[in-house]
Amino acid sequence: MSELVTLSMKEYKRLRVITEEEAGRVTAREAAEVLGLSVRQTRRLIAAFRKEGAAGLAHGNRGKPSPRRTPESVRKRILELARGEYHDYNDTHFAEKLAERHQIYVSRSTVRRLRRSIRQDSPRKRRPPRHRKRRDRYPLPGMLLQVDGSPHDWLEGRGPKLALVVAIDDATSELPYALFREQEDAAGYFELMRAISRPHGLPQAVYADQHAIFRNPTKPTIEQELAGKKPRSQFGRLMDELAIELIPSLSPQGRGRVERLFGTLQDRLVKELREANATNIEEANQVLKDYLPRYNARFSVPQSQPGSAYRPWPADLQPEQVFCFKHKRTVGGDNTISFDGYSLPIPPGRYRRGYAHARVDVHQRLDGSLAIRYQGETLVVHQPATKGPVRVGKFTPAIFPEVPLQPPSPQKPLPEATPRKYHHRPALSHPWRRYPASAKSK
Repeated sequence: MSELVTLSMKEYKRLRVITEEEAGRVTAREAAEVLGLSVRQTRRLIAAFRKEGAAGLAHGNRGKPSPRRTPESVRKRILELARGEYHDYNDTHFAEKLAERHQIYVSRSTVRRLRRSIRQDSPRKRRPPRHRKRRDRYPLPGMLLQVDGSPHDWLEGRGPKLALVVAIDDATSELPYALFREQEDAAGYFELMRAISRPHGLPQAVYADQHAIFRNPTKPTIEQELAGKKPRSQFGRLMDELAIELIPSLSPQGRGRVERLFGTLQDRLVKELREANATNIEEANQVLKDYLPRYNARFSVPQSQPGSAYRPWPADLQPEQVFCFKHKRTVGGDNTISFDGYSLPIPPGRYRRGYAHARVDVHQRLDGSLAIRYQGETLVVHQPATKGPVRVGKFTPAIFPEVPLQPPSPQKPLPEATPRKYHHRPALSHPWRRYPASAKSK
């Protein structure tokens, strides 16, 4: 019984040419030219054909396991981990964790092939590429930062739901800073910009969505209309003071870089928090701080031009006078202002005894304190009752002013109504006297 031999198209072509040479219709030199081989190699193939037939032309390693094949023990270990703690990791992330934590160095394609052999799909599907014209990246870091927040169950039920506030550089996809907040609020973005501007510098532009944190939806006041100004949110006012252009985004597609970032972090950062068993916002921020350098090393791209577009921090600008929420108040006759339902006293100044009816600036700082300023001078700083996240326009003083409570004055009784007396008599020429007597009786 003849043995079945499988040949590739290349080997089948060699079989046909060598068969012609054996029949004497071509020479060995002519066969070598047709096959693109040397005469010496062609004679080796002819000798193998004469000895073993068509099987002599097949590759010698066919049917044998590859010497670079992943060892069976490693394959079993990978499948064991895939069924266990890494069941919801994508293929690339799983391959990275195998090298980082288990010293198993295999490619993503090997991980994918092994997982598919047990019918385990990746939780993140690879979408087929679509034709689109992508906007070119900015050439230098600091030219544009995309900022956004992502409320998500980052702790997977081990703690409260948090909001991740991030900024991604358009030129390099690097994350200069990120932090967890209890909710997406203006104070979180103030903290974000303060943490970026001090070590790196001031960016040229910030790209954000249409959230009320970034734009003020209210109508302009009469004063603003007369001055030709538009209402600005607290974050918009901060950008104006730092000379940073705030660019509004009109669609999620325009924020594609930061939107794709959240898809990656909700897949990878969630598992980092799980491995660290983070249960509160403090632990989550510590894990995030340790993870950011690894993320930047893995996903950042080189900039197209050397240099940096970050502007140095102005020497004459005090951070605490910029990174704060600013409000206007009018001082009452008792030298107090009203803020969040509390009457906050103002002590006498160096140059004037009182500030009644003066227009003052109230700075709500990120550490929770409340500073009252007048004409560039800080009059008093009120400390908060408890340390915690800052809320715009919300403040509880640590020390309440001791104002003696005066009992309400008793109301005076109303005088009794007395009958009205007419002392004036109309003259004889008054129209009332000229009415006929018949009309009066009616």
